[in-house]
Amino acid sequence: MKIVMKYLRPFAALIAVALLLLVVQAAADLNQPNLMSQMVDYGVRSEFETAQLQQTFILRTGGLMLLLALGSGAATAVVVFLSAKISAGFSRDLRRAIFAQVQSFSKAEMDQFSTASLITRSTNDVQQVQTVVMLGLRLIVFAPIMGVGGVVMALRTSPGLGWIIVFAIVLLLITLGLALLVVLPKFQALQGLIDKLNLVSRENLTGLMVVRAFGNEQHEEQRFGFAANMLAKTERFVNRSMAIMMPFLFSVLWNGLQIMIVWFGAQRIEQATLEVGQMMAFMQYAMLVVFSFVFVGMLFVMLPRAAVSAGRIKQVMNTKLTIHDSEVLEGFPEGGVQVEFDNVHFRYAGAEEDALENISFVARPGQTTAFIGATGSGKTTLVNLLERFYDVTGGAIMINGVDIRNLPQSELRKHIGLVPQKAVLFSGDVKTNVSYGTEIEDELVREAIAIAQSDFAIAHEISQGGANLSGGQKQRVSIARALARKPKIYIFDDSFSALDYKTDAALRRALKKNTGDATVFIVAQRVSTILNAEQIVVLEEGKVAGIGTHKELLQHCEVYREIAESQLSKEELSHD
Repeated sequence: MKIVMKYLRPFAALIAVALLLLVVQAAADLNQPNLMSQMVDYGVRSEFETAQLQQTFILRTGGLMLLLALGSGAATAVVVFLSAKISAGFSRDLRRAIFAQVQSFSKAEMDQFSTASLITRSTNDVQQVQTVVMLGLRLIVFAPIMGVGGVVMALRTSPGLGWIIVFAIVLLLITLGLALLVVLPKFQALQGLIDKLNLVSRENLTGLMVVRAFGNEQHEEQRFGFAANMLAKTERFVNRSMAIMMPFLFSVLWNGLQIMIVWFGAQRIEQATLEVGQMMAFMQYAMLVVFSFVFVGMLFVMLPRAAVSAGRIKQVMNTKLTIHDSEVLEGFPEGGVQVEFDNVHFRYAGAEEDALENISFVARPGQTTAFIGATGSGKTTLVNLLERFYDVTGGAIMINGVDIRNLPQSELRKHIGLVPQKAVLFSGDVKTNVSYGTEIEDELVREAIAIAQSDFAIAHEISQGGANLSGGQKQRVSIARALARKPKIYIFDDSFSALDYKTDAALRRALKKNTGDATVFIVAQRVSTILNAEQIVVLEEGKVAGIGTHKELLQHCEVYREIAESQLSKEELSHD
């Protein structure tokens, strides 16, 4: 609504220009003598007996026509400029609003939309709306006024032929209505097919190496070809429908209207109730009326697709955020932080069972708390709750006794250094990725890179998504990014899986020295990564199977012992 209100002022100016042009044109039509009538009306020939009077009339009439043409051209240029400026600004602000809304989405909202669909909604859908806004600003005021003015002038010229215009308008509306009934369902399907095409393209480009490794290029070409053919088939149907309708409107209806006017006008001329000049003027006004309705009709033909796009945009903008700041907020605690999970429960939307049940433990500053368990046991879900990517459905997570739901999201995440399971890098150099949105001195960037056991220069270029780096290199740059912020809480979500054992061990030693009083969480698949953790939380099917040190769990937790025995030698199992 704010975006629409922003453009009311230039739209009002656009309306004023259109009205001014029409008033000038109407005034000229009302005041200008009928030239054709003068040619056939010998009764007024005496007023122009002298050549001087005839020349004066020609100059005055020609000057008025020239002035009107120049005014019309200037007004058209203003209308085009304002409509282009308004529509472009509207689409820009709309894209910004969509982007800002998506930026505020939690994982729960992101699960409702595919990435490809969100891209389509912020590009192609906005483009459809922009096109209709631009054409609407040009036609929605000018065409109806031109049509009404044409009807008024036509009836003044020859009231007896007015039924012909009514007949043409009714026929035109019936044609447009039938076209909409046929094309509307296809318009509704078009945007979904574009989503599908973008999804297939994105998956193929992202997984190109996997496609080549399995020799499935032909399979992917078939997938893409099917999506492209479905889109092309639907677009061909729409375009063919328009191709059939347009000749009817501009050939059959247009020429048929002229024939009817000449046929019935000739009969009235023969009866001496209509002059030739009046018939010609009536024909011109009738054409103006038909043109105005054709223009508006074509706009309404485009409206269904734009309406579908607007609905898809509205769906994104009206999505209710499940994660939002509390009305009463508290400041983030000073000093070291103690994180407590107090009987935490969590269930994904639409799921029948809890993903996490009765999770309770305390993570203290200066200590490392590790999570281990089988795939799907809830390790990553647990740390996502701490980041408030999801909110707990039962219990609470507290930092120094303060429920994290009572902390500003920006402050909470500002003090958390996250290294995600899948390293995400951005195009640029190493420095821009490590500092990422903050001003950090080069020396601190180099220090973070060194702690992460990486030997990259800060000017080393990184391609989109880190495509020019190995998995281990991407993980180390991602770890350096978290270290550079010097947060109070570190979360390493299976961030050492791509590292060799030597680098893994060296990195863990460096982290121990440099994380200070921070509270460290490590999600791991390898027991060797968490041997020295002060606290290990063993998860099984979303429940705590055991909590303790490596030595304690070997003695009292069967689940942990089975995992450890499958990975470690006897010497490592006896590690103190």
